[in-house]
Amino acid sequence: MTEEDTQDQIQEPRLWSDGQWTARVIKNDDDDGWAVAMYLDNGPEPALVGPWTMGRDKKNPKPLDTAAFHTLVKTAKEVIRRSEQQLHAQLNKNVSVTTEDGQRVRVALAIVPDEEGATATLRALDEFDAELACVSVPPTFKLNVDSAQAWIASGFEKPAR
Repeated sequence: MTEEDTQDQIQEPRLWSDGQWTARVIKNDDDDGWAVAMYLDNGPEPALVGPWTMGRDKKNPKPLDTAAFHTLVKTAKEVIRRSEQQLHAQLNKNVSVTTEDGQRVRVALAIVPDEEGATATLRALDEFDAELACVSVPPTFKLNVDSAQAWIASGFEKPAR
């Protein structure tokens, strides 16, 4: 551990940080209990908020410790990973269809979010992932088996909707 690493570490009863992750024990406004909020790189929003255990006096929170902090980091990383997977699934869809001549084609829709205006690309790939066609479509394009088959049947012309 370098000197810089130890400067970033905080190990207080209600505040722990390893320089990347920060755990803060906070008063739970919804009841008389306590909660813990996990922040990544001192971000403005917590990556995870969950209930925290009361101490022996049933009034104050249990102090943070090494084991609890590591468990919280692991849980917060999992929450972020799942959130990223969900976003990826929302922005990237694909369906596989069989053409009239028996060719297997995978049609993929990739949406790129942007504050100025999202864009989307529709691609057709053969069974070896060689690109058959690629067109831009509105990010509102609904990809399903029917729309994929219609696009293939049109000779991969840019869809009207």
